[in-house]
Amino acid sequence: MLFLYTVLVVCCAILLIAGIVEQRRHFINLERIPARVLVNGIRGKSSITRLCAGALRGGDLVTVAKTTGTAARFIHPDATEEPVYRKFGLANVVEQIGIVRRAASYDPQALVIECMAVMPALQEINQSKLIRSTIGVLCNVREDHLAEMGPTLDDVARSLCRSMPEGGICVTAEVDRFAILQEEADARDCELIYADPETVSDAELRGFSWFTFKENVAIALKVAELLGVERETALQGMYDAPPDPGVLSVERYVTPDGKKLRFANVFAANDPESTLMNVNQLLDLGAVHRPLNVVINCRPDRVERNGQMGEIIPDLQPDKVFVIGHPAKSAIDAIPAEWRSRAVDLGGDRRDPEEFMRELLGGLGPDSSLIAIGNIHGQGELLLEHLSELPPDETPDEQSGESGHEQLGEAPQERTRETPDERPDPPAPQHVRHDETLPLQQYRPHLDPFAPYPEAYENRYQPHPTVQTLEPAPAPAADQTHTQTHTQTQAPEPEPAVEQTQAMAAVAAPVPARARPRGMFEPAVHPDPQHQQTYRHGESYPDGQQPPAPYPPQDPDQQSRQHSAGDPR
Repeated sequence: MLFLYTVLVVCCAILLIAGIVEQRRHFINLERIPARVLVNGIRGKSSITRLCAGALRGGDLVTVAKTTGTAARFIHPDATEEPVYRKFGLANVVEQIGIVRRAASYDPQALVIECMAVMPALQEINQSKLIRSTIGVLCNVREDHLAEMGPTLDDVARSLCRSMPEGGICVTAEVDRFAILQEEADARDCELIYADPETVSDAELRGFSWFTFKENVAIALKVAELLGVERETALQGMYDAPPDPGVLSVERYVTPDGKKLRFANVFAANDPESTLMNVNQLLDLGAVHRPLNVVINCRPDRVERNGQMGEIIPDLQPDKVFVIGHPAKSAIDAIPAEWRSRAVDLGGDRRDPEEFMRELLGGLGPDSSLIAIGNIHGQGELLLEHLSELPPDETPDEQSGESGHEQLGEAPQERTRETPDERPDPPAPQHVRHDETLPLQQYRPHLDPFAPYPEAYENRYQPHPTVQTLEPAPAPAADQTHTQTHTQTQAPEPEPAVEQTQAMAAVAAPVPARARPRGMFEPAVHPDPQHQQTYRHGESYPDGQQPPAPYPPQDPDQQSRQHSAGDPR
């Protein structure tokens, strides 16, 4: 036994020494990188990481970057990139140690790395032990990962603040919860800097060949300014930076029956607020137009998110809503009743992709737009795969006279100068921005995305009236005439009880098996309505006048089985 304890102590000592040596070497690698930028937030982390790295490369700073979004990438100082290898395909924060070691081999001046931790404790470890950033970026606070960081947005904001560098600088574009971020920054002796998106002009935004937001560009410009890179140089570096694989994009296709289709992949913005922002930007830039169609991809482990995507359908105002994935009912039931008639159920975890793609493309108009929202995994990946096989639409754009690729840089102000006479006949419906009447209107979560269930669906799971089984009373000792007289005296109004019994029997009357399927909590065989009793709980009855039991007395075990299985006959 002493030998086993000795082996255990020696192994623990070896592990402790190895851990200390590994931590010391990791800290040495971190010290070789003067500027370390840790990007955290809910949406846009990968894009901001690439923008910051491009801005710093534009200023001739040796910069290494690593993203963890749709596809994890290690970006070299010359802007070339390669996928991050993961054992068994599983992401783990420990991989940051190898990333830092590899980045330090370049002797870089800056490292821009995306936070890959979700749990609040891991976010703090990622900052204090793995990265030790000198500049932190907290891009935004949105509704996501509420189970780990929630349940409220204030809790999410405080959880994200655990990645703030103590005694360092943090850059953010968050407005709604800036006060909470400032409070957490003061507690960590961290300087919080607000990156105003209004400082980015439309002309500067049109310089990108791919879609991005002013908030992301403003954050990257502020980080570049903190590291001594001029604005124009940083912008040129961002223009030359390669986009993220999951960046917002619009493709133009021709369907097999000759229809023109503009497809926008908005799967990366899988929360309601980000989805609305992306769609509104696409409409403002003219990248997509109406008639607008929406496809929602559902996942069984994101039922709440499926309902949130269904809730924002009135804000998108589509002509049709195609629902794919499983369970499709979670998104369809969340669509408001006045819009539910536009939903087309193409869902199913085992549905043939060729079948739902044929029905989806067949339901589109001759020249329409299709926007994919929700989560990309599952049927969403099959959707993208089948759409990529369609031939591209290379005809000039009818609205601008340019190709689809060149049309991305079109300014919304140039389109608004057109008079109604210059528009084609009939005039295309204009998209009205939601912020024309209100200064700022963002998505506000409803109380319950699954509240508006159909009445038939609710009644299906209502508990059925139970049958009161009573012990038989002993035979009355008095004569029959005295019993009848006593009964009329004690219960002069039996009709309401009989009517109530009939009403209960009508509610509990079994529906034929062919009419509808049996519910989850519904007994296999309903109790016979004739056995419903006039007996009411809590009402006193004279001796010998209790309603007779429907069945003869049985042993307790057999009686309990009757109660659980319904009518035993």
